[in-house]
Amino acid sequence: MTDVTGKAGSQTDAASRTDAAGEDVPARPGPQGDISPEQVRDHLRRRAIFLRELAEARELRRRVTPHRSRRARIHAQLRRRTFRIN
Repeated sequence: MTDVTGKAGSQTDAASRTDAAGEDVPARPGPQGDISPEQVRDHLRRRAIFLRELAEARELRRRVTPHRSRRARIHAQLRRRTFRIN
């Protein structure tokens, strides 16, 4: 990682950054601050399950309510016809 001055440093150097005036600036905590690798894996696993279930729900909705997909298809055709050059 590089600090503000452009020098390569370790993680501890990143915590003691200085701004242009030479004052110490504490490192901002990232989105994964003190999260362990196990917590990251668990989060990614839960996210994958959620996205899978969301895709299943969308597919089910599309199959159960064909009038919505038919209506969407008709509206798409009308939009395409609107921009057609005669």
